[in-house]
Amino acid sequence: MPAEQPLRHAIDRRLGLLRSWCVYRAIPWRGLQLRRFYRRFVPAGGLAFDVGAHAGNRVAAFRGLGARVVALEPQADFVRLLQRRFGSDRDVTVLPQALGRAPGQAQLLASARTPTVSTLSADFTRRAGSSASFRGVQWAPGPVVDVTTLDALIARHGRPDFCKIDVEGFEHEVLLGLSQPLPALSFEFLVPVRDVALACIDRLETLAAGGPQRYRYAVSLGESQRLLQPQGLDAEALRGWLLALPPQAPSGDVHAWWG
Repeated sequence: MPAEQPLRHAIDRRLGLLRSWCVYRAIPWRGLQLRRFYRRFVPAGGLAFDVGAHAGNRVAAFRGLGARVVALEPQADFVRLLQRRFGSDRDVTVLPQALGRAPGQAQLLASARTPTVSTLSADFTRRAGSSASFRGVQWAPGPVVDVTTLDALIARHGRPDFCKIDVEGFEHEVLLGLSQPLPALSFEFLVPVRDVALACIDRLETLAAGGPQRYRYAVSLGESQRLLQPQGLDAEALRGWLLALPPQAPSGDVHAWWG
């Protein structure tokens, strides 16, 4: 390997960390905004899972609402940040792991300059990487990371009141590791791979089938922290909304709750 490559990678990593800090922590009112948004999903004294915790802004919001938090993050740089920030908090558990449909190990596809889009999904890097919204993003084979399941987390820590899933195109794989419905959760959607979000809806509907309650769904775009459909849509209406999005539409999160 040429000598300049490790140096360039180190610089890219530092720039990526700085970018994440600026996006997620440098805006003074972001924490208050997040707490206001998640109050309807995360009760005081409850339990929240943050899957893909990254720089920990959601962890801080959930703790600010009085919940215990289990935070999962497979990227070592962000695990260190999370441990420094929350290591003395007995109500935060930081796990250096990813989630999937079965326990084991998997290779992370890492983006040093834009670590927020690192993923376990090679399909995501192929399809999203060819879209205009990901122009200039590069992925490279990263470390092999430990993978567990939502079922295993629940067996160890209890059923969460809310679970945030942000894993760049691997959301459906995460939900395949869950065998029971949760009261509320969110998962990211990206238009270039909207079929992943549609599969997530199908999975949630399957989990809820035969149960006492059905899911309602609403979307928040980007970091707006605002639901476009505050009262919620049924699954069929949300599928139609996602399918109607133009190719250049922004990404966001689908929120689901028992209604």
